[in-house]
Amino acid sequence: MSGLAGSRTSLRRRLTNLAMLGLCWLGAGLAVLPLVLVLYYVATTGLRALNLDFFTQLPRPVGEPGGGMKPAILGSLEIVGIASVLGLLVGILGGIYLAEYPNHRMVQGIQFTADVLSSVPSIVLGVVAYALLVVPMRRFSALAGGVALAFIMTPIVLRTTEEMIRLVPGSLREASLALGAPRWRTAISAVLPVARAGIVTGALLAVARVAGETAPLLFTALNNQYLNFRPDQPTASLPVQIYTYAISPYDDWHRLAWAGALVLVGLIALLSLLTRLAIRGRALE
Repeated sequence: MSGLAGSRTSLRRRLTNLAMLGLCWLGAGLAVLPLVLVLYYVATTGLRALNLDFFTQLPRPVGEPGGGMKPAILGSLEIVGIASVLGLLVGILGGIYLAEYPNHRMVQGIQFTADVLSSVPSIVLGVVAYALLVVPMRRFSALAGGVALAFIMTPIVLRTTEEMIRLVPGSLREASLALGAPRWRTAISAVLPVARAGIVTGALLAVARVAGETAPLLFTALNNQYLNFRPDQPTASLPVQIYTYAISPYDDWHRLAWAGALVLVGLIALLSLLTRLAIRGRALE
């Protein structure tokens, strides 16, 4: 009799486990479904206008079919590059300071400021960058756009770096300090490599966050129909070009806008893939 009751209990546990596992799969599928639908629609619509001219040609005037977004693609890489240099440098160094020196009196103020800054609307940060750089320089520029995007990146990278470094075991720090290494050398040479994967993930999240921003660039980098490699001049960007084409009444520009959206998503996906492969390769060494 006890054996029969035990088998029923075991069967009930298996069925419960299968039911909960199925619910978990269902929840995961529902969470991923919107992303899949968005990617599918962007890919199927954008591929119709994607060709070699899109990457090599300048935008055409209104009424002339064809053209491309070469200035916008190169301009986005330039602006995001400037933002990455500023935002990643300040964010990673600030995160190391917050995690390694938690008892300093400035830590709580920096943490509060970073949390507030991460919740500020991006258009407000664009206006701030406009007041700080565009007005004194008396021109829109890629530098002002990069600074505006750096304002968005810095708190994300800072808080992610802080949390990743806090997860490093304290015994590793103690071993390095016991060997005579100073505190800063321990943080750079012993702690930072261990937390590298998490920090890189946070950096990728920050880059993906700013790569599609439009509002800050409208106040800072503005736009440019021609190639420009000077950081002190107005510069085109993919988000602004997509926005300009999407709100226009021309079907040809609409097709180019979808192609630009596909390229923007593809660039972010490629960056994520290459970084993941680099991290995996170093981990296997």
